[in-house]
Amino acid sequence: MFLLAAQSSAAAQAPTAHTRRPTPPTRNPHSPGFVKATELPDGEVPPPEADGNYILGPTHQPAPQLAAFAAQPHPRGQVPQFAHGRVIVFTMTSAESKIYPGIARIPDVVGTADPNDPAKMIVTNSRPAPWTREIAVYVPAAYKPGTPAPFIVGADGPDWMLFAALDALIAEHRIPVMIGISIANGGQDAQGSERGLEYDTMSGRYAEFVETEVLPRVETHARVRLTHDPDGRATTGGSSGGAAALEMAWYRPDLYHRVLSYSGTFVNQQWPYNPATPHGAWEFHEHLIPESPRKPIRIWMEVGDRDLLNPNSMHDGMHDWVVANERMARVLAAKHYHYQFVFAENAGHVDHAVRLQTLPEALEYVWQGYHGASAAPRKAGRASVSTGG
Repeated sequence: MFLLAAQSSAAAQAPTAHTRRPTPPTRNPHSPGFVKATELPDGEVPPPEADGNYILGPTHQPAPQLAAFAAQPHPRGQVPQFAHGRVIVFTMTSAESKIYPGIARIPDVVGTADPNDPAKMIVTNSRPAPWTREIAVYVPAAYKPGTPAPFIVGADGPDWMLFAALDALIAEHRIPVMIGISIANGGQDAQGSERGLEYDTMSGRYAEFVETEVLPRVETHARVRLTHDPDGRATTGGSSGGAAALEMAWYRPDLYHRVLSYSGTFVNQQWPYNPATPHGAWEFHEHLIPESPRKPIRIWMEVGDRDLLNPNSMHDGMHDWVVANERMARVLAAKHYHYQFVFAENAGHVDHAVRLQTLPEALEYVWQGYHGASAAPRKAGRASVSTGG
């Protein structure tokens, strides 16, 4: 695999407000060490029934289910209208949370690499701070009040694209009748921030926050019942939100079995430092997945050919998003997981056009095999095509 060479700690300087993120190079999916993948005709997406690795061509047109959504403006703060469902939005504050009382860091300052270990980040500028966040809930018209429903919960909300995809796919009977839950993060990004603490921590803490402090409020505000069957629960997110989605299922498979990730931050971003997982989410493909019994997790994941490459002061060889996701695909295949990995050409980090193109297919893939009470008859799909890792 291509790994960044560790550089001397002297080169690891704290970023400032004037530091610009370097432009990532364009990676070739056929590079030595990358997983073997099926190259699709430009404009096509993988079949939703098939496991394996796929390469998307450079043209990214919206999926039919998202064409109308893509053509409409979405002013900030305005809740879109959906043809087959409704959305409820409510606010939650840190005063209501025992798990996350709130932290923040000085803007544009992340920290410095430990001079004795470039894989550690020294953060001295994080302090207690309150947060307020929105939580948006999509309820399909087909939902029967009082019925425990499957659901998907997503990071960095509100995610109107997710709701638009659910609205169309449920109406087409391609996925179960489910609730969509989109939770805003607690603020900022990376080490020392509330968002970083929530999403990059390698534990079941964020899943516990969602389970005990968010979902009960969802049921109250949206007047729905949510299933306790882990096979009827999915997680999703992009970047660190993608890492959080996998952490929720990995550490709490009793709660979640289905994961959907865009440009997952499966890199060394965790703070505070934890000796049990010293390399943060890089540990997923370095040790955790290869050295653990297979868990009941189905995962769809994507990375772009221009995805992130060492965007901070750490030069530890564990901050290449393309390499991290390629390694994820390899270890998932070796452990015989049900997974689908998409390498998107002409695509950046959590690429908007790629999401518009692939999200419906990704949701269909993630919900394959669900036979719960709210499962709907599915339309026939294309024949299964499987590729090895």
